[in-house]
Amino acid sequence: MDLNQVMYFLNLAQSLNFTEAARQSGVSQPSLTRAIQRLEDELGGPLLYRDGKDTRLTALGRDVQVEFMRIQSSLDAVAEIAETSVIGRRRRLTIGIATTIAPATMAVFWRHVLGQLPAVELLFLPMQPGETEAEVLSGRYDLCVLTDAPKPSVKLTVQPLYREQLRLAMAAEHPLAAKAEVSLSEMSEEPYLDRLHCEFRSVLIKHFMDRNIVMRPRLQSEREDWVQQMVAAGAGVCSLPERSTIVAGITLRPVVGLDLSRQVSLVAVSGSGNPREVRQILALAAAHDWGTLRLS
Repeated sequence: MDLNQVMYFLNLAQSLNFTEAARQSGVSQPSLTRAIQRLEDELGGPLLYRDGKDTRLTALGRDVQVEFMRIQSSLDAVAEIAETSVIGRRRRLTIGIATTIAPATMAVFWRHVLGQLPAVELLFLPMQPGETEAEVLSGRYDLCVLTDAPKPSVKLTVQPLYREQLRLAMAAEHPLAAKAEVSLSEMSEEPYLDRLHCEFRSVLIKHFMDRNIVMRPRLQSEREDWVQQMVAAGAGVCSLPERSTIVAGITLRPVVGLDLSRQVSLVAVSGSGNPREVRQILALAAAHDWGTLRLS
């Protein structure tokens, strides 16, 4: 019996699917099947009951799973002891962050992370257009802050942070700022400034077209700060998630009939193979009070 067999069996016991367990273990299905067969030979009995598509653990398999989980827990504890015993060691984590997420809401959390994990160094990188949770799986990032939660997967841990509504942004002194909400027709009459990285851009265009409203942008930019600065200066309005203001002098108002929101989430690879600090950050994110937002 070796440690690979322990990992293979734990993955299989969780998924009850040889193909999925092989993928999680990073081996071919025949290799995993042979390893499980050798383990059954060594233990003197079947670990799984297989009847067509029905796969479940035998009584022996359930007992072995419990003991193997204890072994895995001990291995994790040893790894943590080794990490913390190295004098002066610091862990640098690379965090990919969607460019449309403003730092204000996130800053308090990451300040807390730095306070709780003094041996951690953080490298924030803007995620490029087209980058997704796949960049976490590839190892490019240790963690990602995404605005579009990935589909459920055993390979990923997804920690929801907060949800924010899409609003209409305007200068604080704009006449529409005095209103509690803005109609689509009122919005369409204003010079529109187009955030090219806006996640809702294609949805907004379709929403307007379905209502025979044509929005002709007076300005387009990939730079969030440029668009928002122009809005604050009174050059026009833009669509903006409610927690994403990064420039002073902007007021946000809901648009009647426009109910769009995005879920901001923290994403990492699943499993104990992650650095201990990544698992700690996920736990801190789950416990953090992300609060609610009052529109100015």
